Amino acid sequence: MSENRRYYAPLAFYWIAGTLLLLVGISLGILTIRTFDTSRNSTNRPSIVERVELGAKPASRTAKPNQVVIVDPAQLSSMFKDAANSVRRSVVFIQVTISPTEESWYQNIENRFFEDNFDRQSVGSGVVISTDGYIVTNHHVVAGAKEIKVTLDDKREYVATIVGSDPATDLAVIKINEPTPLAAVPLGDSDIIEVGEWVLAIGNPFRLTSTVTAGIVSALGRQVNIIDSRFGVEDFIQTDAAINPGNSGGALVNLSGELIGINTAIATESGASEGYGFAVPVRLVERVVADLILYGEVKRGYLGVEIQAVDAAVAQRLGMNKIEGVFLNTVQQGGAAHQAGLRKGDIILQIGDAPVNAPNELQSAVARKRPGDLIQVSVWRRDKTLDIQVTLAGADDPVTSSWLTELDTPPEAPDITAPEFETQPYPEIEDVQALGLGLSDISENLQEEFGIDEGAFISFVQNGSVADRAGLERGRIVTSINRESVSSASEAAERFDILDSGAPILVETVRANGIKEYFEILP
Repeated sequence: MSENRRYYAPLAFYWIAGTLLLLVGISLGILTIRTFDTSRNSTNRPSIVERVELGAKPASRTAKPNQVVIVDPAQLSSMFKDAANSVRRSVVFIQVTISPTEESWYQNIENRFFEDNFDRQSVGSGVVISTDGYIVTNHHVVAGAKEIKVTLDDKREYVATIVGSDPATDLAVIKINEPTPLAAVPLGDSDIIEVGEWVLAIGNPFRLTSTVTAGIVSALGRQVNIIDSRFGVEDFIQTDAAINPGNSGGALVNLSGELIGINTAIATESGASEGYGFAVPVRLVERVVADLILYGEVKRGYLGVEIQAVDAAVAQRLGMNKIEGVFLNTVQQGGAAHQAGLRKGDIILQIGDAPVNAPNELQSAVARKRPGDLIQVSVWRRDKTLDIQVTLAGADDPVTSSWLTELDTPPEAPDITAPEFETQPYPEIEDVQALGLGLSDISENLQEEFGIDEGAFISFVQNGSVADRAGLERGRIVTSINRESVSSASEAAERFDILDSGAPILVETVRANGIKEYFEILP
């Protein structure tokens, strides 16, 4: 994939730094491709979620999901046709009016340049998920909406209200009031789909309503970093079915006409489909939609950990036979994981029966749970596999609430006051020449800024050096080398010097905002 490729939510074309602007005509409104905003409104919520039955009854299958059936082209064509015809009635066209005062900075960038204060229109798609008028779409389709108009496949039009919206998954639920039962889409099972299966994408690209495109499942569990949230949940189904601006919120279905995902984003250099589309899996959609209908927001359970992927260096240092699992950088004191016995440095291998081998897989597994749910966590710790039961905490838990607030608080701006050289002499630097790295003891000011008492401050990194190639940068503090703590620059330099020059070195660092990072140095 080209380094210049961009990931978009295919709703339309607002000017964003690095994105393409395509004006269709101001009088007709505009299609937008953009990042996501946060907005939530709620109305007409049922008192209990059981009153809302999500999805229609599944169509009868001609084969089990994993059963191989040989069909001739005519039969295959008939399967495509039947699936498309059954689902098109459940896919709606959404037109959103956005007031300039409600737009985000990026949405409103045209106004800033052209001083245009007219209302804007953008369009997207949605999927009917209950016969009484609940429709799922993307959060970014309806964020900041002044008015939402929904057009059904039979051309009936309604004004919709927002029931709830979830920026962390880019999902939202809207509702229309129609006494006649609507055609709800049957819900499939995204947990059993496999790469290579045929799928259909149904939506309204470029205002071309009820458009059906075909492709296959290209990959599963994709994380493409399009959700601008520290707690964003990305576990996308990737497909090469053509998804274009206006498809956001549309349906991704299997050949049985069952919903397996909500189309959300495309990776593109041109602004149109290039065969890389992404959809939120329906199992996650079900979980989010149920909470949005009941509460107007998603009630999430939290482990209280910070995580990173396991690489070869971490696996080797921990004596693991293969590279798997997710590494625990931090375990919040008093949080759910800490109370259950999880420790910093543990490797989470499974949640329940589901293996987790990437941070987004762990996030997705936990995102399907609610506060108070008991989950079984399999971890690797010092050559042993342990099974630990964890009761997930909610955002209203005092420890978890404090932790979330701390994570969402941006770091303070650095002190730019000129240094008082007579009272703060230049620190002595330990030059680790083999790595191209300079280390110094941490001063009282640095101790206060970083919130730690011991370690070695990285004073410089030579361009092109071993340390530079590993990704180390000036301004971080080295806190451990090969999982052994270091208290000073001299101790760190000595540790680097005595290590086997042929073996990788695992270095733990901390940034001023408290985030820990790990680097593998190959001498």
